[in-house]
Amino acid sequence: MATASLVEPPTSQVLLFHRISNIVSSELSLDEMLGEIVGLTVQVTECDACLVYLIERETSEIVLRASQVPHQVDLGNIRLKMGEGVTGWVVEHQSVVALAQNAGADRRFKRFQALVEDTYEAFLSVPLLSGGEVIGVINVHHREPHFHTQDEVSLLTFIGEQMGGAISKSVLAEENVRLQQETAEMRRQLETRKIVERAKGLLQHRHSLTEEEAYLRLRNESRRLRRPMRELAEAIILSEDLSRKSDSLQ
Repeated sequence: MATASLVEPPTSQVLLFHRISNIVSSELSLDEMLGEIVGLTVQVTECDACLVYLIERETSEIVLRASQVPHQVDLGNIRLKMGEGVTGWVVEHQSVVALAQNAGADRRFKRFQALVEDTYEAFLSVPLLSGGEVIGVINVHHREPHFHTQDEVSLLTFIGEQMGGAISKSVLAEENVRLQQETAEMRRQLETRKIVERAKGLLQHRHSLTEEEAYLRLRNESRRLRRPMRELAEAIILSEDLSRKSDSLQ
């Protein structure tokens, strides 16, 4: 088999384990970590394509997150439900599926038109595990019929078991960053609302306008000048503050 030269020599396995250990203990981002999984999978299986799916906590969907063949438009957009397709079956049963040929004929197989990999003959799917829980799936495709050796399946399963924890850590870090960004954006929006409300009040008082009229004047001026409403509101407030200081000095 083509994979024998990669998995039989003890030195090759030691180097592989050492590489996995270095990746797991690294501070790589989630995308970098997924890229490493793809690289390791290609090294172990000499496949023609590798896809990595992760389970999205918010939706409980299985989402395509990385691939050997470029799929930039499809990453994050190709989704499966639990139990859907071979990938969903692997998640649901926490079991490996190895199809040596005519993979598309398997009753569990779900074909995506955007994925040329779905036209390939051989298909191997193993779960990504973290603390005994499935967090994703590694899918391997060969264009021609390909018998998956026990060593090949075992090594890929080992990668899935060892990398799963590191992936969970990276996912958590990514979610924390997203939450921090969302919190910062909410604060910014709240500050903007307060500033706009204060500017509206000044316009109402200065020009005897209703609240709605003051808002429309501010909005229309923002559009005319192509400047953010917050920026105009800050200018109105600054002008009022300067005017009050000038009056107090007289």
